[in-house]
Formats: sequence, C-alpha cells, structure tokens
Amino acid sequence: MIEYKRHILNNGLRLLVHEDPTTALIALNLLYDVGSKDEDADKTGFAHLFEHLMFNGSKNIPDFDAPIQLAGGENNAFTNSDITNFYDIVPADNFEIALWLESDRMKDLSFDQKGFDTQKKVVVEEFKETCLNIPYGDAWHKLSSMAYQSHPYQWPTIGKVPEHISESHIDDAKAFFKRHYAPDNAVLVIAGHITCSEAIELVEKWFGDIPASGHQKRVLNQEPPQLEKHSETVKTAIPADAIFLGFHTEGRMHDDYYASDILSDILSGGRSSRFYQRLYKKSNLFSRIEAYISGTADPGLFIIEGKMPEHRTVQEGIDAIWKELEDIKQNGIQERELEKVKHKIESSLYFSEVNVLNKAISLAFFEWLGDASMINQQAAKYNSITQADVQRLANQLFTEENCNELIYLKEPISKLD
Repeated sequence: MIEYKRHILNNGLRLLVHEDPTTALIALNLLYDVGSKDEDADKTGFAHLFEHLMFNGSKNIPDFDAPIQLAGGENNAFTNSDITNFYDIVPADNFEIALWLESDRMKDLSFDQKGFDTQKKVVVEEFKETCLNIPYGDAWHKLSSMAYQSHPYQWPTIGKVPEHISESHIDDAKAFFKRHYAPDNAVLVIAGHITCSEAIELVEKWFGDIPASGHQKRVLNQEPPQLEKHSETVKTAIPADAIFLGFHTEGRMHDDYYASDILSDILSGGRSSRFYQRLYKKSNLFSRIEAYISGTADPGLFIIEGKMPEHRTVQEGIDAIWKELEDIKQNGIQERELEKVKHKIESSLYFSEVNVLNKAISLAFFEWLGDASMINQQAAKYNSITQADVQRLANQLFTEENCNELIYLKEPISKLD
C-alpha cells in the first residue's frame, strides 16, 4: 500500500506527497498535462520540442543540468501522446535545489533565439535518425495516420514531418508554453525522505507565487468506430519483410485495458508465449514477433509486429497470425496461461514500488488520470480478469473491419550492368 497526502495550491498546482523514511533520497516528479494530442495538426512535434527546450535554462539558471549534478542528483524527462513528464532524484539534504530549478523554468523559461534554433536542429536530427534513416522508422507515422481519422493520435509524438519544427517561429513556442506549462496544468509529486508538512511548506515557497494560466482544456475529436479494414503496402530498402497490425482497443481508464494488457502478454510475453512457441520456435515463421498495447489515455491500439525470415512470405505470416487470433477467439485461453501472466505482472508491480522514483512517477500519472488511489488497485484490477474476459475481448478486437494492416516489402537490390 502506497500512502500519500494531497495538497492543492491556490494557483491550481496539485501536490501529492509520499513519505518514505527508509531512503536517503527524494524524488520530484512534475507532470504537465500536455502531449502531442494537444498540438495543432499543422504544428506538430511541439510537446516533444519542449521536452528539450525545458533544459535550455531559465531566468536565473542558464544550465538546468549542472546544479542537479552538483547536488549529487540526476534528472530526465519523457513525452508521449498524452503527457510531458520531468523528474529529479536528489539526496534529501539537497532537495530544495530541485524545487528551485523546476519552479524557475515553470515561471521564467528562457526563450533566446540561439537556444531555440539549437534545440530545433536537435529535434529535426532526431526525427531523421529515428524515423527517416532507419528501416521501418516511419511505421508509427503510417500506422497511426491509418488508424485515426479524427483523434489527434493520428500523428506520433515526434510530429508529422520535420518541417513543422524546422519552420516554427519562436513566437509559436512562447504561445505553446504559456498555454500548457503552468501550475494549474500540472501535477507535482514528492516522494522520499521528507515529511508532508515540510514538502508543502517548500512547494508553497517556490511554486505558490507562479500565476495560473487559466487555460481551458482542449476538447478533442473522438475517433468513431472503424467500419472497414485499412491497409497499406510499402516497398522500400529494408532488411526483411515486415507486418504491422493495429487494432483499436480501449483507453487507460477502461476495465478492458487490463484484459488487453494480459492478452498481449499471452501472445508474446516471453519464451512461453503463444507467438514465441508457435510462430517463432516451432514453425520458424518469424525472425521476430511481438504484441503490445499503446497504453494511451484515450482509446488506443493493440499492435502486432512481425519480421519475416528470407524463406517465408508475408502472406504466410499474416495467415499464421490470424490463425492464432482465431484460436483465442474460438477456444479461449488456459487457466495456467492466465495465472502465469498475472503472477508476472503482479511481481513487476511489486518490484516497481520499491523504487522511490517509480512511485513518484506512478502517483503523478494516476492523479493526472483522475484518481491517484489507482496506484494501489492495479494488482487487483489485473487479478480480476477472467478467461472469459480475455476471450470476449479477443472477439471484440480481432476482426477484419477493426484491423489496420501495414506491410513492408523488401525492395530488390538492382543489379549493376
């Protein structure tokens, strides 16, 4: 059981404190309610850009990383479709340094043109390296734009095209910052060797005078049910043919999220999984195959991804995948399969709670979702899933009309004359 206390500042900042006297460290996690889904369709990639810009320095701190490192701590951040998350972990004696740093960049982030241009170049290069210049790098661009016609999940976190960042103006960045990076759009969690009263006092000191933005949350277009199969085939220079199948599934707050997570593990969670045993080890149909869920707040995707060996065709791979899916739809799963996956998940949840930073990140995430107490309900949610739940979900998800199929075919190398 992870205990915590909540305190809301007058400017709207939500603070959660978890006391843990067994550690000499304190973790600070600051979650902003902004992800790539909050961007305009013609100005994408800004949430990811700001993950970089927020380390550029602020009014009183030209270099964010140096003070943290001098204090014996470390820090990092991540961005996805739904949120942007910054975290610091420092010795308890130096905790106030982390509060000072985070509050200063929330209040007065630096927006000099040189730093802005530098970070734009960094992000564009990252786009090229991860999406344009590696095999299958554009798979998520293609799959998400195929699966989503209305919801802004239709573009990945890094953005639609690099030009949206390379051609952006510093005024666009300033407006995006003002709208999203404010106390009333954030959740702050402090976990570790500190009392609740001490944490509240220090947070009020450093964050209490930062004005709220008053920004109204964006109303997102919801994705209507998919009524027909979407398919695209790409011929390009890749090492092997590949299959990507994306099926619409429920969002993070829906009870079926837990069933879909279990189902993905039954299919590809380790060496005893169905895909590994039947499609990789026994029949050698795939050189690699996995199933996973996007885990987004709004309805997301259940994704199956497979790479083909030279002696197998894509059609053989597709037929084999659907045969496995139909088997679960018709015959369900075995009790021992379900229990094995549940034990694995429960162990993972238990060990994640040992780390003070993991607790801070999870508390912030569940508070953002709307109920921080969910951090203590995860094991029970997974354990409540039955064989019938998994079979019902498989029948609901794995239909032709709910499928988004992306095929990569290896382009033959031209022979020299």
